[in-house]
Amino acid sequence: MPRDVERPRRVHRTDWMALLSGVLFVVLGILLVTRVIRDPLVLVGVMVLGMAFAGLVAIIARVVRGK
Repeated sequence: MPRDVERPRRVHRTDWMALLSGVLFVVLGILLVTRVIRDPLVLVGVMVLGMAFAGLVAIIARVVRGK
């Protein structure tokens, strides 16, 4: 049944920190399961660098948005 009332569409802003953190953990999980990364120290280092990158992107996105 079609709606007769037109409402303005709400635009959701991308949460870059959450998006990049999720991608990072999925990729690290795949690398861990496939045994590409075997050393826990390397895994932690890649995770910390990835989270730092995600944080930097989130900060830049917030500055660009002006909020």
